[in-house]
Amino acid sequence: MTQPVRVAVVGLGFVGLPLALTYAMKGANVIGIDVLPHVVEEINAAHSHHLESYQGKTLPEILKEQIEAKRFRATSSYEEAAAEVHNYIVTVGLPVHNGDPDLGPLKSCAQSLGRVLKKGDTIMIRSTVVPGTTEDVILPILEETSGLVAGVDFYLTYCSERIAEGRAFEEFIHMPLVLGGINEQSAEKGKELLSFISETDITITDIRVVETAKVIENIQRDVNIAMVQEFARFSEAFGIDTFELIKVANTHTRVNLLSPGPGVGGFCLPNALYYLQPKARELEVNLPILQLARNTNDAVPEVLIGMLEQALKKNGKTLAESRVAVLGMAMKDFSNDDRVSPVHDLIKVLMAKGVDVRSYDPAVPTVYDHKVESLDKAVNGADALILTAVQKEFAEADWAQVAEKMADAPILFDTKNRIPRDLVSKATVVRI
Repeated sequence: MTQPVRVAVVGLGFVGLPLALTYAMKGANVIGIDVLPHVVEEINAAHSHHLESYQGKTLPEILKEQIEAKRFRATSSYEEAAAEVHNYIVTVGLPVHNGDPDLGPLKSCAQSLGRVLKKGDTIMIRSTVVPGTTEDVILPILEETSGLVAGVDFYLTYCSERIAEGRAFEEFIHMPLVLGGINEQSAEKGKELLSFISETDITITDIRVVETAKVIENIQRDVNIAMVQEFARFSEAFGIDTFELIKVANTHTRVNLLSPGPGVGGFCLPNALYYLQPKARELEVNLPILQLARNTNDAVPEVLIGMLEQALKKNGKTLAESRVAVLGMAMKDFSNDDRVSPVHDLIKVLMAKGVDVRSYDPAVPTVYDHKVESLDKAVNGADALILTAVQKEFAEADWAQVAEKMADAPILFDTKNRIPRDLVSKATVVRI
């Protein structure tokens, strides 16, 4: 009888947990490893704030099913996992501090793996990394710590993670994949591991190509958004609708403009350039267009606040004396993830200008001093609101009724193209 695939997924965040559960749903025996004990405890109790779903089931429902079926459990112990598995998939992220990627968590993970590594084990890195990291940083740590030889005693591969939050399960199964191995045997082991859940093409190439392609995939969207932000400024000055402009331009089959918003958020896109820059500096390659795009997107919150200030001024109000409701803390629509959300920058600037900010997001669990518990508490008496991320409650909101709860002559600043321009109320609707 064939033994079921046994795999450990290291890092149980927005990528790792749905990946682990995808393997479990496909019949693998999965151990999730996370260094944070409270995360492990919460997951083993089948609790999660993730908004992912698959085939009509929410992630917490899938989690509960797989725990009860004994196909998944979480632990903080690498030793516990090593006693049962020969395959490791690493999804540990590289945080960015002041533009510098922090390899510390990934190095620590490699050291922990090296201490438990056995002959015949396969390690797959699925983190977004600085190009060259797998072979130049992770491989030496694994060899030194384990005393084993990569490509001979154990196998090392890199496969870029390409999922979008909100579609993780579907995309782990159906998104085309690219894979690199440190040698042919490693690549074959990696392809075998991916094929257990993937139902689509797997392209095998050089690890450095895969690492770099992942970063460029994210950067091209960052640049695209910076471009449409400039188009939005032109549209405002010209008196035409930005979203209608983009919709019309996208009827061309070779044009794919993204939508402007309150900035670029999430762990991937804003950090992508900073993953590429260390290697570019080492190679003495300049990236002026990419840096300009990043600067453009970083400046969006300031630009939007300037627009809000002008709108309030037309209604006889000043920004500093206003109360502003910020609706949506998430880094993207219908997400509970507010990591690296541009909304944080927008709120920081508003508060620095003396604005009374009341934020609200029904999906984001993070607590902030300015965050309130309901839409009513956010908008009651507000001089303006800014819709910065769409959640189900906002998508279903009656904006005319919302405006009635606000102060006289309120401004409804819509960065998501969701509030009707012809709102029948006392409000002024402003769009980017």
